[in-house]
Amino acid sequence: MAAPDMSQRFPRRVYSVGDEPDPRFSLANERTYLAWTRTALAFFAAGVALEALDVPIDADLRMWAAALFVVLGILAAVEGLLGWFRTEKAMRLRTPLRGPSVAPVLTVGMIVGVVMVAVGLLW
Repeated sequence: MAAPDMSQRFPRRVYSVGDEPDPRFSLANERTYLAWTRTALAFFAAGVALEALDVPIDADLRMWAAALFVVLGILAAVEGLLGWFRTEKAMRLRTPLRGPSVAPVLTVGMIVGVVMVAVGLLW
């Protein structure tokens, strides 16, 4: 059985450099990407739920909190994809891995969103 042509793998900017890493590391990188995707979906769901359900909060506060959660979802999705690219390429080139640069922003944003909803419910 012939080895597959690795030059045709997508995205080429990742797979065309360096050496093939241990498959376990690539699979772990995929699981991390999927975790970021689940996080993004949870943020989107929170934002949509705030607007779709009849939550007893001031309409403006509810809209701002919902928008914040949707923006956080977009950031999480982008970080997941870019993080997968960076990590896969770093493994292939045997360079140090970078941490998630947007994680502190997501944490602070989530806290602000939850506080907004809690204040709205208690107000």
